[in-house]
Amino acid sequence: MSAVLINPNLVVQKNDTFTTGIIYMPVGLASIAAVLGEANIDITVIDSFGVAPKSSRVTDKFMLVGLSPKEVVELIPHDAKSAFVSANQLINHMSVVEIISTIKKHRPELPVVVLENSQAVTAYALKNAAKTLFKAGADFLLLGDGEAKVVDVVKWLAGQWSMDNRPNIHGFVAAGDDVASDPPPFIEELDSLPFPAWELFPLENYWSMGFSHGPLSSKRYLPLLTSRGCPFPCKFCVIPATSNRKWRARSAKNVVDEMAHWREKLQVEEFHIEDVNPTIQDKRIRAMCHEIIERRLPVTWKIAAGTKVESIRDIQSVELMARAGCKYVSISPESGSAKVLKLMGKPFNLEHAAEIIKAMSGVNIHTQACFVLGFPGEDEEDREMTWNMVKKLTKLGVDEIGLFIVTPVPGSEIFAEYSGYDSFSDLNFTPTWRDDYAQLADFRMALYKHFLFWKLLYHPLKIVKQCFNFLRRRFDTKMEMVPYKAIVWKRLQLK
Repeated sequence: MSAVLINPNLVVQKNDTFTTGIIYMPVGLASIAAVLGEANIDITVIDSFGVAPKSSRVTDKFMLVGLSPKEVVELIPHDAKSAFVSANQLINHMSVVEIISTIKKHRPELPVVVLENSQAVTAYALKNAAKTLFKAGADFLLLGDGEAKVVDVVKWLAGQWSMDNRPNIHGFVAAGDDVASDPPPFIEELDSLPFPAWELFPLENYWSMGFSHGPLSSKRYLPLLTSRGCPFPCKFCVIPATSNRKWRARSAKNVVDEMAHWREKLQVEEFHIEDVNPTIQDKRIRAMCHEIIERRLPVTWKIAAGTKVESIRDIQSVELMARAGCKYVSISPESGSAKVLKLMGKPFNLEHAAEIIKAMSGVNIHTQACFVLGFPGEDEEDREMTWNMVKKLTKLGVDEIGLFIVTPVPGSEIFAEYSGYDSFSDLNFTPTWRDDYAQLADFRMALYKHFLFWKLLYHPLKIVKQCFNFLRRRFDTKMEMVPYKAIVWKRLQLK
């Protein structure tokens, strides 16, 4: 038995190399590779971006970074029995479609399965993209936790498979299936999974880029998934659809075991936590900190993808996190308006957030506060409240902000409320197709400028340090790293 795992190109929106072009290491695909390897299945990994991060093709609106679709197909072994293409990020959808259609053009007999990324807010629910994926030539979709059923799928496709003898696997769907009614599989015992098979991926190429999703302060780093899912119902988010509002977690010991493993095997001491909500259980985070401290493990870790700040219980938790090597936490107030938060279905406790941010500033944990603009029903008065909240949080010590214009992610509750885009790749946080984009973009730019002014006013030494960090390319925050990323993509675009 043999299977091919394909990571698509990185897609960058040409007019916004600041917000787009974020590198997400394929932790989900590496986890699936580890499960297949444990089952003694021969695996070929083709990381289209990771193999060639300095090659690019430019279209009307986008730059695709990595191998061409034809180069991907040429790397597929002749004896491969199946190909799995990771739909890793929504903006990369056009690359996913290109790769599928090119495989089917040159290897029509090879079954193609599209893997859902159920653990990223920047991904998408494949049930809402099924039509375009099947039209491109995909044979099947595998939803939910791919590790749960991927071995069964590979074994079936390696045999004398036909639709008549297809196994009854939840979340494994073909054209004509009722995608919406087939619940995806979820793994309850996450500790049972092997550590990701990073040895199959071009790690040196990722590290040589000098930037990542989380702020990169070391030469080597790896992402971690310490939990899966989120219990909250935010209407702009895809996670309620892909994780059914269910939160599951690895044990503290298992997480720290993985840190120790990669430190010994790959000399990695910096870890970026990519969970959608890792601190749901404060007791687990404290236990993880105690494990690191008791083992005297010299690591740093950063909550790069965000967390619900209210679940960080108190100042004692913050101090413990700092002692255990936590250097960065992203939180998501989303809006300064109580009305908009209610429309979003997003609870947020500003008083608690203020207390935690102030405490983190005091123990050298850098913080980011993320906001979304343009949610349906938001008006100028609501945005003024967001403006005021940003000013308050800046005074308290928040190190950076992220301002994202709402886009209708396939699978989110607001997906059906929008139209006017040409491709799913247009559904990123710079949605130029929106009628009100210019107004929202002007507000975003003005707020960024005022944030920098307020930070200079309240915390001038932090601004000086951030400039120094940018020059030496050792980043404490994303805002120090993003200009460097933008320069890299702009140079590649002009080649």
